[in-house]
Amino acid sequence: MRDLIVTQNITVDGVIEAGDWFGPADGGPDVLEAVREQSARANAFLTGRQTFEDMREFWPKQTDDTTGVAAYLDQVHKYVVSTTLQVPGWEPTTILRGLDDVRQLKKSDGRDIVCTGSIQLTHQLIAADLVDEYRLFVYPTVVGSGRRLFTEGAGRSLRLTGSRAFAGGVVLLTYR
Repeated sequence: MRDLIVTQNITVDGVIEAGDWFGPADGGPDVLEAVREQSARANAFLTGRQTFEDMREFWPKQTDDTTGVAAYLDQVHKYVVSTTLQVPGWEPTTILRGLDDVRQLKKSDGRDIVCTGSIQLTHQLIAADLVDEYRLFVYPTVVGSGRRLFTEGAGRSLRLTGSRAFAGGVVLLTYR
């Protein structure tokens, strides 16, 4: 069975909603290298419809991207959970119609399945107990408000399996 990994950029106060506090290369070259290492262990990228459409409009147009994110997203198999999307318009992509399809994806052969962003989908995956691991890039920022990784009532115990501090103040925490 494949692991479903939730990878999120998160503030010290637990906010995962993108805003002025975050940009894809803001953590510095060592954080970018950690992202590349994780990408090499995954061959499936899972997202919700809104995040997928936002990424589809942005990343394929980044012809001068030196981070490698655009190249990775163009080649990795993308899975988008949506009941309304009919034509992905960004290959290779498979449309999944719900969490049962995600369960089937986890049972298939392959490497890690990574879900990044997609706050609504992430909350559904957590509630359905489909997440095997959390990789949290904690940024030294407090924003005070915004959507959080864990919703009220979503309490659980996690086991720390790794931590890594980066020169720019970002810390990668890995939990199972």
